[in-house]
Amino acid sequence: MSTATETTAPKRKAPAGERVADWADGRLGIYSLAKANMRKIFPDHWSFMLGEVALYSFIIIILTGVYLTLFFHPSMNEVEYHGSYVPMQGVRMSEAFASTLDISFDVRGGLLVRQIHHWAALIFLGAMFVHMMRVFFTGAFRKPREINWLFGFLLFVLGMFTGFTGYSLPDDLLSGTGVRFMEGAILSMPIVGTYMSMFLFGGEFPGHDFVARFFSVHVLLLPGIMLGLLVAHLILVFYHKHTQFAGPGRTNKNVVGMPLLPVYMAKAGGFFFLVFGVISAISAAFTVNPIWVLGPYRPDQVSTNAQPDWYMGFSEGLIRIMPGWEIHLWGHTLVMGVFIPLMVFPLVLAAIAVYPFIESWVTGDKREHHIADRPRNAPTRTAFGAAWIAWYTVMLIGGGNDLVATHFDLSINSITWFVRIAFFVVPVVVFFITRRACLGLQRRDKEKVLHGRESGIIKRLPHGEFIEVHEQLSQEQLHTLTSHEQHKPYEVGPETDENGVQRKVGRGQKLRARLSKGYYGEQAQIPKPTAEEYQELTSGHGHH
Repeated sequence: MSTATETTAPKRKAPAGERVADWADGRLGIYSLAKANMRKIFPDHWSFMLGEVALYSFIIIILTGVYLTLFFHPSMNEVEYHGSYVPMQGVRMSEAFASTLDISFDVRGGLLVRQIHHWAALIFLGAMFVHMMRVFFTGAFRKPREINWLFGFLLFVLGMFTGFTGYSLPDDLLSGTGVRFMEGAILSMPIVGTYMSMFLFGGEFPGHDFVARFFSVHVLLLPGIMLGLLVAHLILVFYHKHTQFAGPGRTNKNVVGMPLLPVYMAKAGGFFFLVFGVISAISAAFTVNPIWVLGPYRPDQVSTNAQPDWYMGFSEGLIRIMPGWEIHLWGHTLVMGVFIPLMVFPLVLAAIAVYPFIESWVTGDKREHHIADRPRNAPTRTAFGAAWIAWYTVMLIGGGNDLVATHFDLSINSITWFVRIAFFVVPVVVFFITRRACLGLQRRDKEKVLHGRESGIIKRLPHGEFIEVHEQLSQEQLHTLTSHEQHKPYEVGPETDENGVQRKVGRGQKLRARLSKGYYGEQAQIPKPTAEEYQELTSGHGHH
């Protein structure tokens, strides 16, 4: 009798990569986390890429900044230059300036990396600015995204100061002039200004410590805070979902778009290298901050055409257009010509930061919003945004009044007075023009819905009348033009109740009612067409 022996096949050994993945998943739970979130849907619209440009520029800044840190010497000790740049040989300068020259002329790829770092910083703040305007004009800051608006605002403000400390590090004549400008603004602060200046510079300006202190702030403190804010910002975007524009099938309770993996991640990865390539091409073709032309900083000299980067031009414009007022009290001089603009600047920034809460209070809207507004459907908000941009532009002109004067052969005093007047007039004019334009676009949308799109085809009727044939809009277009909400303004109500007893109405309620009427009153929005109006026109004989 024969017996069969049972054989077992040898167990196949998993590939090395799979074993590493299993090991990591058993300790970090990566698979379950990825399974739950990697298929998350993101809407697709070109304006959403503005935030990605800012994100990728920030990554490029970090990468290039690490490289530059290896060769930069944050010291104000004086040395005599004997490097490759012949026109500067024998000139006494700080180690910070000398090391920046070495990076530019002796370190392989150093000048290109410097240019990429600087251009990426400019593009980062520019993309942040435009991204915030996109969020503002579409109302994407409303509940539940008010905190995320604050995170983005803080990122922009910290980016401004990071950029300022960054271009101040080389200790060249242009950056030194900017630091001197800042020191004068600090000294204008009563009581605490002198102490703050001494603490910042380690003594009388320029001192011997400010480059080392700016270096620590620039490469450690501010980037660390910004990185934390950026992570928190992205987590909230991921948690709250991205806003989406109105369209068929899109509601506040769903998201129509592409999955994060693999579609969105593939597109995002390609877009990162596209942004990196464009910034590198700009950096290779256009020079920014050529410190070798300006020379090292000297307190007794000021470089011609001294201008800050664009994001600090607003503050400089405020000070340049302010009259040189001074007040003398008890043996002390208050330089109001510098102190008042120094106080206006943070107030303007604070108004931008708290705007979502102001609008929520005025309108009384406490609901969640995941559908973005078309700017024309929020005329008052759009007008405020346009007025602020116009105000910022006026201040940029004021900050560069000397350049405008020399390039256009104009009087610098005339330019300064023009900016002083435009400071008050231009934002108001832009506000009303923008709001009227939005109302006109609303009327145009209403006509499109009711009468269709103009086709350009002229038709003659049997009795001799000439008419233009209108094409009816598709259901998708009709939905896009009529899906926005029409809010009613907040009303205080009757001053007496049903028993004839006078109600107590506070000033805050009255103010809120007036502002709400400005947002949603009869003169602030055009009633959208109703279904009855549409049916009446499309079913009648007068529709062509």
